[in-house]
Amino acid sequence: MNQFVKDIKSKPIFWMGIAVPIVLILHWTHSGSDTLMFLLSLIAIIPLAAFLSHATEGIAAKTGDTIGGLLNATLGNLTEMVIFIAALNQGLIDLVKASIAGAVVTNSLFMLGMSFLQGGLKYRVQNFNRLNAFIQSSLLFVVCIALMVPTVVAKVSEGEKTVPLEKISLGIAILLMVVYLLSLFFSLKTHSNFFKSEEVEGGHGEEHVWPVKTAVIVLIISATCIAIVSEIFVEGVQDASEKMGLSQGFVGFIIIPIVGAAAEMMSAFSAAKKNKLDISVGIAMGSSAQIALFVTPLMVMLSYFIAPAHMDLSFKGGLIFMLLFGTLTVALTSNHGKSTWYLGVLLLSVYAIFGVTLYFLD
Repeated sequence: MNQFVKDIKSKPIFWMGIAVPIVLILHWTHSGSDTLMFLLSLIAIIPLAAFLSHATEGIAAKTGDTIGGLLNATLGNLTEMVIFIAALNQGLIDLVKASIAGAVVTNSLFMLGMSFLQGGLKYRVQNFNRLNAFIQSSLLFVVCIALMVPTVVAKVSEGEKTVPLEKISLGIAILLMVVYLLSLFFSLKTHSNFFKSEEVEGGHGEEHVWPVKTAVIVLIISATCIAIVSEIFVEGVQDASEKMGLSQGFVGFIIIPIVGAAAEMMSAFSAAKKNKLDISVGIAMGSSAQIALFVTPLMVMLSYFIAPAHMDLSFKGGLIFMLLFGTLTVALTSNHGKSTWYLGVLLLSVYAIFGVTLYFLD
């Protein structure tokens, strides 16, 4: 409990938690406009994601590498998952698709690019596990193929006979889930040595985690609050985005992924500045792979139960190309196992190109 209190006092991101009760009060009293609720709920999600991330680390540290890795893999992207589920429930399938593509690209381009930049400004050259980066990039290429096939089939078959797009998407979703489960077995069991580094092992002893009991309580409370706040956010996202002149594509691709991954980004940036770039690469590329291989097929399956219409894997052409070119950029810049600040600039410039394009699209 002492460590919990110290973290609350010392980390400004937790202070933003004051936005949570404000959002709940305004929602229950119907006192806030759509735009105000949209902005406040975005702010409230950031500290909740931080609480969730720290609680997961506290539990994982006490359960061993295998179970701890599985917990991190499952709960690391819980914030985005809850937002996606809330959007699915309201039938905002295009927003979910844009957010999925955006989460993959944001984690791999923006988070990794900022890590390279911040670490490179302090250290001339930084090393990281090249093999880990190669495996994660390969997983993202599999996802690009999995999403491009139904997208191309849907485009080519327009005006022709009916294509069983939902069945194709469900079949691909099941295959992606299998690939994800096998990747966990590969990385946590049979070839765990591929994902280790001296830098990561040397830094673990310096980290302070919350006691398991405290972590479990915080985890439950944070997850509950995230579910409520995400529902409020999704309720106002359409009207608020229109009033602010933002397209749903921009909100889904840029804003939601950055807010949902805020806590992970802080951890990745901090590790890079401490010359522990393997941790940064693991967080950024690992999160991208989890969203792509686990969260995406899960949303397809859940849509059969909670959404007004079934979600397929036919994404808009622009999103597919952004996902593909983002993956190519990450693969090309990480294939040497070394980074400099300028590689970070290159990654961020590609991300900025995507952001500017989506901002001016209706």
